[in-house]
Amino acid sequence: MQQILNFILKNSHKLLFLLLLIIALSLTIQAHSYHKSKVISSANFLAGGVYEQMNAVSEYFSLKERNQELAIENARLKSLLFNSADTAALKLPDTIKGVKKVNVILSKVIHNSFNVPENYLTLNSGSKQGVKSDMGVINDLGIVGIVEKVSPNYATVQSILNIKSKINAKFKKSDHFGTLIWNGKNTGYAQLIDVPRLAQIKKGDTIVTGADSKIFPENIGIGTIYKIYIDDQTNYYTLDVKLFNDMTSLGHVYIIKTKDREEILQIEQETAQPNEQ
Repeated sequence: MQQILNFILKNSHKLLFLLLLIIALSLTIQAHSYHKSKVISSANFLAGGVYEQMNAVSEYFSLKERNQELAIENARLKSLLFNSADTAALKLPDTIKGVKKVNVILSKVIHNSFNVPENYLTLNSGSKQGVKSDMGVINDLGIVGIVEKVSPNYATVQSILNIKSKINAKFKKSDHFGTLIWNGKNTGYAQLIDVPRLAQIKKGDTIVTGADSKIFPENIGIGTIYKIYIDDQTNYYTLDVKLFNDMTSLGHVYIIKTKDREEILQIEQETAQPNEQ
């Protein structure tokens, strides 16, 4: 207390000057509207800046609570999405390259592998929907694969990106054909082998399914010729075919019922068997 009194006595002249200055400024501001408005404006500016900083600090400390609210809302939206009807489902077309509507099963890819030598897809349709092994699977752009295994509600499909895949294919502009395989390298390309050197081909020609296929209807799209390789030791071409489909991004597909497949296989088997004497 004594130190405070000593400070006041020591600086009494300065303190008296500051007090009189403050009184004079107050009287001036009160007497002149211009000065008063300037002071109020400055005060508001300072107060606004202080409030803004305080609000920023408050928001920072409430981030955890806000993030929790967003997480709850996100979970609710996902729940609605996963439990709602599939509004993106496609309608069955009346025909697909001559295939009747009754011979087409609409399905959806729920799993898709494309980064290993033997790739498979899983569909959300099975024997309850009429799916059987060896049915062809296509979409609006072209072929996708062949049904391999079937359960009551699901089916697995051997993708065309599978080194075991072999599909009869031909040139759209002619009847020259070959076998479509995959060399296991690029997901955007398949290979057409055993193409006779007599075939007149060029880069950009369209490749479609052939008439010899017992799984796919004829003229289903596959892709276009990207590169042409010539084997000097044989009379055949090997072609790189750029696929119409992006096999890494598949949604809805069509499963094709080839109603005459069993009949064709049976008569060909009977023909191949030697006649009994």
